[in-house]
Amino acid sequence: MKARLRNFLVALLALAGHLALTSPAAAATADPLPSWREGPARQAIVKFVQTATDRASAGFVPPAERIATFDNDGTLWTEHPMYTQLAFALDRIRELAPQHPEWKTQQPFKAVLDNDLEALAAGGEKGLLELVMASHAGMSTAEFEALVSDWFKKARHPRFKKPYTELTFQPMLELLAYLRSNGFKTYIVSGGGIEFMRPMTEAVYGIPPEQVIGSSIKTRYEMQEGKPVLTRLPEINFIDDKTGKPIGINTFIGRRPVAAFGNSDGDREMLEWTGAGKGARLMMLVLHDDAEREYAYGPANGLPDTKFGTFSQSTMDEAKQKGWIVISMKNDWQRVFSFQPETMNPAKK
Repeated sequence: MKARLRNFLVALLALAGHLALTSPAAAATADPLPSWREGPARQAIVKFVQTATDRASAGFVPPAERIATFDNDGTLWTEHPMYTQLAFALDRIRELAPQHPEWKTQQPFKAVLDNDLEALAAGGEKGLLELVMASHAGMSTAEFEALVSDWFKKARHPRFKKPYTELTFQPMLELLAYLRSNGFKTYIVSGGGIEFMRPMTEAVYGIPPEQVIGSSIKTRYEMQEGKPVLTRLPEINFIDDKTGKPIGINTFIGRRPVAAFGNSDGDREMLEWTGAGKGARLMMLVLHDDAEREYAYGPANGLPDTKFGTFSQSTMDEAKQKGWIVISMKNDWQRVFSFQPETMNPAKK
């Protein structure tokens, strides 16, 4: 009898301990941003959330208006040595090459097959657009989704040797979760292809496909073997970059964001649009200045422009002028990727 009572008391104490750890009070004491170092960037995030959710504050934001938008490439995951979608397009071109012998002498396809990155870059936007049209169109939306999903399972980043979906920035994943836990709705607003991102965003970021806005090509509704199909056409429908971002936000969300996060000149207009609203606002830009743990690049760092995620000095000047917060990857983040160990703040070494 005593043994049974003792076992009951032990179980009761264990349950009490579990409830204490999972109670709202315990959750409130847990650090929601463990990968963010103490500093202006972290402080700005916490202050904004506290202000926006405090009904007694003049900056209170009603739950329905708590919209936060995030660029993807370079903001939520790595964009070097090239955009992830471009890596997918190049792999597709190589895979399709046997069906197109003319590509051996035709640019920009020849550059891809020769692995000539300089010639590929020389082709500019026009060349990249040709590659995307050749590798992304001429199939149904369902077929394209299957191709993308399969590629994400197999492809590995050339430097880190990890799936691209593991090259997400741990501090930004924590930020997404922190905002959602405080009633914010998080959206991706990216220049990347909407149907390239949607197969992975929910599993990777917790952002469902209907909350993803991106560039798109035209599709056509048709019947194939008695079944309705959306076929992808080699024509641009919408470019969700630069001035296109506010347009996409207005078209697909219908509310001005109160928080916006980017990393390049392509995000300026989204941050400008967000900052022009009333009440509590938060605009932030990720600066890639950590060559050891990720990459360092761009004129804002005093480094050459790599053409992928250009962060110009003029964007940096605008950030200072308008009070946008620039996140130093090197100084503000305890770790960059989840698989990396925490590191000491270099400013304190």
